[in-house]
Amino acid sequence: MTSQTTAPSAQQQGSHHWVMTLELPGRAMNTLYGTWTPPEGATRHDVFMAIKTDIGREAPEMTRANVVFFSLEPNQL
Repeated sequence: MTSQTTAPSAQQQGSHHWVMTLELPGRAMNTLYGTWTPPEGATRHDVFMAIKTDIGREAPEMTRANVVFFSLEPNQL
């Protein structure tokens, strides 16, 4: 059996994989994930803030959400 995938190839993905869980206490909890290629010299904090800001742009109600979990790992096995 041959399986095919429609996922983007590694070259089309970012250099790092991230997962972030946000919570609005008593109202909502959301886990988001994706890939990201940080600019040269970026720190983990820079990436954290950029991702959280992007999430806030897409879902303004999550701008003030509490970060329950954040993971940033190289996107390779």
